[in-house]
Amino acid sequence: MKLEFRPDFIEQELTILKDEHLYRKLRIVQNKGSSAIIDGRKVLNLNSNDYLGLSRHKSVISETTRAIEEISPCSSRLVGGNNSQLHDLESQLAVHRRTESSLVFTSGYTAVIGALSTLANKETVIFSDESNHASIVDACRLSGGKICVFRHNDAEHLRELIQKQAKRRIVVTEGIFSVGGDMSNLKEICNIAKEFDALMVVDDAHGDFIYGPGGAGVPSYFKVDGLIDLHVSSLSKALGCFGGYVATSEDIREYLINKSRQFIFTSALPAHLCVAANTALNIARKGNLQEVLFGNVNLFTGILRKHGFNIGNSRSQIIPLFIGSEEKAVRFAEMLLENSIFVHPMRFPVVKKGSSVIRISLTASHTKTELITALRIIEEIAEELLA
Repeated sequence: MKLEFRPDFIEQELTILKDEHLYRKLRIVQNKGSSAIIDGRKVLNLNSNDYLGLSRHKSVISETTRAIEEISPCSSRLVGGNNSQLHDLESQLAVHRRTESSLVFTSGYTAVIGALSTLANKETVIFSDESNHASIVDACRLSGGKICVFRHNDAEHLRELIQKQAKRRIVVTEGIFSVGGDMSNLKEICNIAKEFDALMVVDDAHGDFIYGPGGAGVPSYFKVDGLIDLHVSSLSKALGCFGGYVATSEDIREYLINKSRQFIFTSALPAHLCVAANTALNIARKGNLQEVLFGNVNLFTGILRKHGFNIGNSRSQIIPLFIGSEEKAVRFAEMLLENSIFVHPMRFPVVKKGSSVIRISLTASHTKTELITALRIIEEIAEELLA
């Protein structure tokens, strides 16, 4: 049934998005590990955040299936949905992150929003990297605090900004940046945060379970765990599961339980998903999947750089092909899909206008043969489209 009332601005805004090559639409995707089924056709999936392939791991699936007794607790944790599996998972995540405690949220997005918007207020100044994820941007806005954006990974710019502010301070950055795939200048940024008595927050959604001893994350990789006040991460990236969490001190955890609206007013993560995450965490700790992943990363980035592709400072499983033009980025992705390779063009508002990127995500599930084939096709399309 069509609605009689159709606001003019909706059609106008959609037309503008289409004209500027910023229009997006949903497509049906059936993930099959390193491949996917799109429009009934099997394609190579270079678009997944399942970096270690744990979402389809047999042990994770069997343990999760065995644990299902209900679909949902149908209640918030404070009201009646606080199951023992949540506490088990939080204990393991605290050990994993080397913190006093942790708190599970229903997604990585709500974990970021719930933590930052609760810890900051109008008396707070938040210093945020200009390349931080949209969840951090939204959290900063919701907090009501003053936002100071420092140039990407520029510790000296952070110092210049932070020394001018005498209010309560929070510094927030990512471990691995979600589009550029580069690592945070974490050691210098943490040192500046501590020098100026600022709360240090790291969103490590794309580095967690991959970097550091036992996959303990980017702060562990840089040996700055003790300088981080709040670790925020996702269970739906390298762990292949669902949910998000913060790892922090007991006091901050209790504060979030009592003050975070994103924690208080939503249903709890189901018990079987907690079992899934705990099972996946034990597998990730072994480190063999990370070795396979880094083998794929070194192969792929080595060949791209050899052939002159601009992939910035990426050192991770996230590999950007810097295109610039929105039109060309969309066309590049379309041409890759025509050749059975699935990627996504990252455009405004994910990146600045005129700075579009083809974001490639590698996983431990990809084979060397698949990647070499993909590289050949990428090079052929680049010669045709970008020459």
